[in-house]
Amino acid sequence: MRDVVEQMRAWGVPVDDAAERALHRYAELLVEWNERLNLTAIVETREIWIKHFLDSAAIAQVASWRDIAERGGRVIDIGTGAGIPGIPLAILWTNAQFVLCDASRKRVQFVEHVTADLGLNHVKAVHARMEDLGRQADARSSFDAAVARAVARSNVLLEYAAPVLAPGGWAFLYKGPSYRGEEAEDAARAAKVLGARPGSVTAYALLDGQGDRVIASFQQETPAPKRYPRKAGTPARQPL
Repeated sequence: MRDVVEQMRAWGVPVDDAAERALHRYAELLVEWNERLNLTAIVETREIWIKHFLDSAAIAQVASWRDIAERGGRVIDIGTGAGIPGIPLAILWTNAQFVLCDASRKRVQFVEHVTADLGLNHVKAVHARMEDLGRQADARSSFDAAVARAVARSNVLLEYAAPVLAPGGWAFLYKGPSYRGEEAEDAARAAKVLGARPGSVTAYALLDGQGDRVIASFQQETPAPKRYPRKAGTPARQPL
């Protein structure tokens, strides 16, 4: 996957030989476990590298992410699923500390297996709903960054992210090209309620014409109001 690695490097991703080997192994584990857990619809190796790994790594183009990752910040992956984008990010940025959260016990068990197999000692998998985690004292206002990909609309994601972000922290939401417009307006409205503000929107294209994407950034300016997150299921049913 030389061209994929070259594109990562062109974006400023610190991918070395060890990281490349780890990504190869992660791809093998995804395919192996997918047969019984149905982790991803993407099972062809090149597609995994482009749609999962390259897409995750695109965050290197965002200056605020690079600052957090390089100084060893604390990052939470919301609704990590099979570990995307958290595991590729943890492979590529080993200085940072990662918490990968998902409400599915089976997916968390897979993430735990991968992190043990790859020796990712700076990664912790957590089985929880974000509405519950966001009310725990040890999680609230404790993260420098939150990332989320293919989980929910942005206004819902911000209610998950804002309570766990420290003031000055950032939420990075991986979205499709249709983000600009109504979803961006909804996100800006939710951000204001939650003590955050919209930042940059970084657009990029994946290799092989596999799609156009954006990463929408939001900075937490003040601690999220204590009433958020609302009880489990409410953010999705009644988005801000």
